[in-house]
Amino acid sequence: MVHALPTTNELEGLAEVSSRIRDSMETVISGREDLVRLTVAVLLAEGHLLLEDVPGVGKTTLAKALGRSIDCTVGRIQFTPDLLPSDLTGVTIYRAEQHEFEFRPGPVFANVVIGDEINRASPKTQSALLECMQESQATVDGTTYQLPRPFLVLATQNPIEMEGTYALPEAQRDRFMARLSVGYPSREAEVEMLDRQEEADPLSHLVPVTTAEEIARMVGVARRLYAAPGIKQYVVDLAEATRTDPMLRLGASPRAGIQLLRGAKALAAMQGRDHVLPDDVQALAEPVLTHRLLPSTDARLSGQTVAQTLEGVLARTPVPVAGRVAAPDARAIG
Repeated sequence: MVHALPTTNELEGLAEVSSRIRDSMETVISGREDLVRLTVAVLLAEGHLLLEDVPGVGKTTLAKALGRSIDCTVGRIQFTPDLLPSDLTGVTIYRAEQHEFEFRPGPVFANVVIGDEINRASPKTQSALLECMQESQATVDGTTYQLPRPFLVLATQNPIEMEGTYALPEAQRDRFMARLSVGYPSREAEVEMLDRQEEADPLSHLVPVTTAEEIARMVGVARRLYAAPGIKQYVVDLAEATRTDPMLRLGASPRAGIQLLRGAKALAAMQGRDHVLPDDVQALAEPVLTHRLLPSTDARLSGQTVAQTLEGVLARTPVPVAGRVAAPDARAIG
């Protein structure tokens, strides 16, 4: 298959719009530049994002800031133990006056879906998102409905050790492109946050800086970036290394490799490059892979974390040689 590389104007436009989105979000999220950058990269890679941390550190605020920075539809779901699958996807009701059935769409029929505390819902309700996240569609009462594009699920969850939480199953975690931890802000950022929120909520002042249509175009531009054969082999080597590591009982899936490459393309495009570097892959390896990996019994007994195991995988996996990853001069790639 032959496709044209993004033009200089397209790359400059993508970098400029992504910069506006980051600047908008950073007026609310203080001192988290890397977190905001990776969140926008997941959006441009057409993935889904899982934010995990203790309550009160700004997970939902980050999700709302992204939603309000884009002129698009936003759906919000507060997950609770009694939430039903139909509360997410919608229901079909019978209109006696018209003698016909009418479908009432649920909150998943939005460009950005904010799922707050997703692991407080039952596994049955959590599973209602599987089809939506993988196929951008929802099936209700035997009828399949397409979801709007772009489509991003941005879910938050509390650590599973907290009371009233259900661990997400492996299939559900694998649908999320990346998992990020918000973490506590620095002292300076926390003081700045107090100043900003002393009189009003900064979210109320956010205005859209781009549209859903523009984001959809940017997704297409990012997909067309050049990834050299060596880069693709590097992604596969990393995935295979997790499957054979004795400290892991579950390695990265093929879907993880696909999403790692897409995320690396988005990260490269945000920097105005038309090709992927090994640095892009390495920057996303931890957020894209760790939530998909499960430690072996030996790892648990020795106290080695999944993140530490992944560090070892990255350290021993050969990196593509410099000079063999740049896009060729021709503006078409076969």
